[in-house]
Amino acid sequence: MPRRTRVHIDCLPLHIVQRGHNRAACFSDDHDRFAYLGWLRDALEHQRCRLHAYVLMTNHVHLLLSPEYAARVPQVLISVGRRYVQFIHHTYGRTGILWDGRYKSSLVQAETYLLLCQRYIELNPVRAGMVADPADYRWSSYRANGLGQADPLLTAHLLPVPGPRSRR
Repeated sequence: MPRRTRVHIDCLPLHIVQRGHNRAACFSDDHDRFAYLGWLRDALEHQRCRLHAYVLMTNHVHLLLSPEYAARVPQVLISVGRRYVQFIHHTYGRTGILWDGRYKSSLVQAETYLLLCQRYIELNPVRAGMVADPADYRWSSYRANGLGQADPLLTAHLLPVPGPRSRR
């Protein structure tokens, strides 16, 4: 059965999910997470994509990003994936698959779904029972988006401001 074609559109936000193979852990400690975020930052800059929200869970990653050019989205994930998998194999002396197949992506209608998607991503650790307050989870964008703390990975999405509605 052929793979379904992914739909990516220039400048339109995407919700991306990438899971560990067989739902196994892909992050063992803070050092792993720092490495992943560093390579993500490099790939986003190089491929001209803007990150709006993220969370690194133990066995999966959620990203909310907007590509300047849609064709660059796979390049971001390939770049991060290759570097991170090599790092994990070298660090832990392992081999084999880390990620579970292809990443999943969904287009996000900015005006109606962007903030809901961002909230869904940032509340993942709360739903998983890892923390009671999303501010207590270090590996998400919540502190930046919810509390205003600086996070150099993030770029705010400029939602269109609705104009005055005509009265009839």
